[in-house]
Amino acid sequence: MNEIPIWQYVVSMLTYIILLMLLVEVMRKYRKFAAIFWLLSLLTFPLWFSQLDGWFRWVKVISVLIPTALIVGPARIANFDQLSGWWKIYRKDWVLWSLYGILGLNILEATVKDFALQNYLNASVGVILILTMPLYKYIGKKANGWVMSKEKPGDLLVYTHHMWNFLYTTWNIAFVYAENPGFAASSLSILLAAELYPLIKKRPELYVTARIYTLAMHMLIRATYDIFTPIMDSSRFYNETAVHYWGVINLVFAVPYVIWHFNNRRKEIQLERSN
Repeated sequence: MNEIPIWQYVVSMLTYIILLMLLVEVMRKYRKFAAIFWLLSLLTFPLWFSQLDGWFRWVKVISVLIPTALIVGPARIANFDQLSGWWKIYRKDWVLWSLYGILGLNILEATVKDFALQNYLNASVGVILILTMPLYKYIGKKANGWVMSKEKPGDLLVYTHHMWNFLYTTWNIAFVYAENPGFAASSLSILLAAELYPLIKKRPELYVTARIYTLAMHMLIRATYDIFTPIMDSSRFYNETAVHYWGVINLVFAVPYVIWHFNNRRKEIQLERSN
């Protein structure tokens, strides 16, 4: 098989990034369509058996698609439209607590796999990301939590710090590069789409929402049909030395951030107690 030319990576990745950002915009703007779309996506389940192998693939797909379909979609509708009846279940605290836990679970899945691959430095960054996740509730006067917005279009808002977003991106692509380098290019595309979308919108609180929808679409495609290997197989770029030093670099960024994070949290708690 001939090697994929560099220009094809550039074109395919840019195209995928743009399409994913458009996807996020559509999913945000049309919350009812989004809810129906992700519910229907679960009907592709029979196709997953031919595409997924190993515990990690199955856990990843299930832990992304099912919460997107059964929690995020209905919760956005119920909270924005202030629906009553059985919909009220989606207006309770368990929704945000669940999403908080699912984000942590998704990081933990990759972190456990990183430890299994003996990528201990990058795995340590995964632990730091879990410890510094945005809190469920507000602390002090600064927004630092999870909110199901009642303003149009009814977004899930998560007040992450831009450094947390950056660490998540560089940690995750380092993990994918080590675990399955053939899909590193496509995974980098979805990570960049989630980073760029809130930057373009100038709304950093949309990062997690962008990540949810881009990752869910990626998982749906991966679980049903492999379109990425023919157009952006990146296994040729794998280098074991790069895996090690990437973990070193990520940890160098993560250590000062975790110190800053907990120092800042301590100050916010003190401010909250003094008010």
